[in-house]
Amino acid sequence: MIDLNEVTFSSYLRSLVVGANTQVPVASGGYVIATNFDNAATTPPFCAVMDEIIAFAPWYSSVHRGKGYKSIVTSDIYEQARQTVKQFVCAGANDTAVFTKSTTESINLLANVLANDGGEKLILATDMEHLANDLPWRRHFKVDYACLDAFGRLSLKNVEDKLQQHKGKVALVAVTGASNVTGYINPVHSIARLAHKHGAKIFVDGAQLVPHMPFCMSKGQATECIDFLAFSAHKMYAPFGAGVLIGNSEDLLQAEPLLWGGGAVDLTSQQFIEWDAPPGRYEAGTPNVMGVVALVAAIRTLEANDLEMIHQYESSLISTVIAGLTDISGIRLYSVPTCDDERVSLISFTMEGIDHGLLAQALSQEAGIAVRNGLFCAHPYVEKLLKISDEELKYYHTHDDASVPGLVRISLGLYNTRQEVELFLRTVRRIAADPAFYAKKYQASMRNDRCCNSWQSDFC
Repeated sequence: MIDLNEVTFSSYLRSLVVGANTQVPVASGGYVIATNFDNAATTPPFCAVMDEIIAFAPWYSSVHRGKGYKSIVTSDIYEQARQTVKQFVCAGANDTAVFTKSTTESINLLANVLANDGGEKLILATDMEHLANDLPWRRHFKVDYACLDAFGRLSLKNVEDKLQQHKGKVALVAVTGASNVTGYINPVHSIARLAHKHGAKIFVDGAQLVPHMPFCMSKGQATECIDFLAFSAHKMYAPFGAGVLIGNSEDLLQAEPLLWGGGAVDLTSQQFIEWDAPPGRYEAGTPNVMGVVALVAAIRTLEANDLEMIHQYESSLISTVIAGLTDISGIRLYSVPTCDDERVSLISFTMEGIDHGLLAQALSQEAGIAVRNGLFCAHPYVEKLLKISDEELKYYHTHDDASVPGLVRISLGLYNTRQEVELFLRTVRRIAADPAFYAKKYQASMRNDRCCNSWQSDFC
């Protein structure tokens, strides 16, 4: 039975997004409406975001660098945006929002802040992190990793065991809010309580969490509050390259900036440098005002449409995907221990008899369905899920011609529909019925994987 309320809600959400009905070419020579199931990488823009950019463009000017009317308007919009961002994630009164270009830059900035704060520090990360929440910590600190359970979920017991083992030496627990590989939502407020109990602070990588459901940094008891949070606009329907780092102003006051230059200083001479207070200290150069305007417009659109309802809708769709994939022979999911496991709207899988890259190619060229395949910039996590041995990793590391194992990921956005899910499942069933045929069919395009193949349109 069709749920008319869902259909109406789905159609409305789809109308919010630019290009939802764009047609793309397929191998048959025809065109189909594109199905974008790669939203964990980047989302399309909201119509309201593009409208806001056009409306703001005549007023665009320099920030904090002029007395002209347009400069004052632009500067006010830029500074007011910080409050909008803070309110969106329930940041504390003493927190500040630093604008960056991405979650990755935000984490590098925070790592630099803590490294310049003096003293030897230990960072506790986890085995499920995106490389952006791993490599910056490796660069500056000794890092230990909390391990996973049998289903690839973070072990809270191991987090606590690690904190006890290090006896107060852990300065920061760095953890993803939601995995970009399995979609698992981590209980970050419970982790915060454990971290604070052992004298550590907590950083949450919110890139995959904040766009999909309400999130509050200051939820519950003070011991459960999140000290630092980062997320990116381009994963929440706002292009133009803005990111955010939110943290306590006093913590951010303790270090020199990552980038040195104009805008980061107060009075400076050839004899001395007087750094500006945060957030300005960490925003050297001309700020990305367009990106910030886009981010604020996206936040307002999400808030106006009830993020909790959006989360429930996306959860319903991904549950249908998981149930459908579970019934297809040759499919293995990573990972679904229970049907009611809390997750954001993504799941990764493999199909027996066909390489992950070939499967992604087949979905695209057979039905216009865009998915992601590979290691998803979370190499250690995927390697553990796939149980790749150290010897195998060494082989892949030393043999550039070897095909590295990986997964296929489907990640949904608020504008995706049940009809798209059904198309995806039908296409997967068709491929699973004869994977060898599709592997052979698309082997040539895998060997010659360039922007423009013969079946593609002229727009590349």
